[in-house]
Amino acid sequence: MNEALLRSLTPGVLGILVRRGADFAAAEDAVQEALVEAVRVWPDGEPRDPKGWLVTVAWRRFLDATRADAARRRREDLVDEEPAPGPAPAVDDTLQLYFLCAHPSLTPSSAVALTLRAVGGLTTRQISQAYLVPEATMAQGAPPAEGWGRISRAKRTVSNVRFDQPGNVATVLRVLYLVFNEGYSGDIDLAAEAIRLTRQLAASIDHPEVAGLLALMLLHHARRAARTASDGSLVPLAEQDRARWDTESIAEGVATLQAALARDRLGEFQAQAAIAALHADALTAEETDWVQIVEWYDELVRLTGSPVVRLNRAVAVGEADGPRAGLAALAALDDSLPRHTAVAAYLHERDGDEAKAARLYAEAAHKAPDLAERDHLTRQAARLNARLDARRSG
Repeated sequence: MNEALLRSLTPGVLGILVRRGADFAAAEDAVQEALVEAVRVWPDGEPRDPKGWLVTVAWRRFLDATRADAARRRREDLVDEEPAPGPAPAVDDTLQLYFLCAHPSLTPSSAVALTLRAVGGLTTRQISQAYLVPEATMAQGAPPAEGWGRISRAKRTVSNVRFDQPGNVATVLRVLYLVFNEGYSGDIDLAAEAIRLTRQLAASIDHPEVAGLLALMLLHHARRAARTASDGSLVPLAEQDRARWDTESIAEGVATLQAALARDRLGEFQAQAAIAALHADALTAEETDWVQIVEWYDELVRLTGSPVVRLNRAVAVGEADGPRAGLAALAALDDSLPRHTAVAAYLHERDGDEAKAARLYAEAAHKAPDLAERDHLTRQAARLNARLDARRSG
């Protein structure tokens, strides 16, 4: 049973049903039923035209549901004539599906879940496992305070959106970046899935920021194996074993980025990828070109104005021009920013004020968004406190 083939065919089959007149929600349900049927019967013999088989089965499932629906009279023109089975059209609707799933009326969490299901071909169970929530929560929704939208509500939202409307590439890219940043949990590797989907998007549209995002993902993903120690603790970039970095992914990421930058249409994902490439290019942490990294952060600030980008820039300034310069850049930022306290702790330690750094590391640990980061910051505080105690006792 070729699960990868099924997932790759999903957006094309869904697109065909929508172009034939099926609303998005009903079409997506029908495609999911066709996929279940394929899982049941294909092990006995895969069809010669897998996509055409899925289209035929999904269309029949859609028609069955339509006939049983109270609104059948509004769809009689669809029921009366069933297209004859045969090879599936070669039209690729993947790009339009990306735009539908990243519709501005959807919440980010709904857009991510819908993209994974409609374009990625994941089941609701797989998506819920990846996000570590109950399947019913992902399928039917949770109270708004929990931040989860409904897949079913998301499908209804985009059901009446015209399939030929121009989409917002920036929104699609942000959704894919959200998927990538979820990383890995359960039996679905969302970072790898995001790379697969971004490759698919890059094959559908010639856009330098799509290439920039793909390059960024590849360069970050290349460091994945070195990010955690054997006990599961975080390993900071400067301390990572660079021999464990994936050189093939780095080479592909750099080549993809260079081709995008040559288009001379700089965007934020290209700038982020350039920073990642400079880190990847350094054989040791000490050889990192921090001056050039600061220049790229200046470009990112110009492009986005993001306070988080300014925070990361303060770290780079601290490396390029010394911790005092980094602290000066940090002082201009709101101290309520996520990870502001952790950055302050790092820069104060670099500046030699270990007592203040220890206090700030402990404070940052209490604010940390996840257990791994909390553990890392707690270890930093403990390390400095142990050193201070040893000096006092000595």
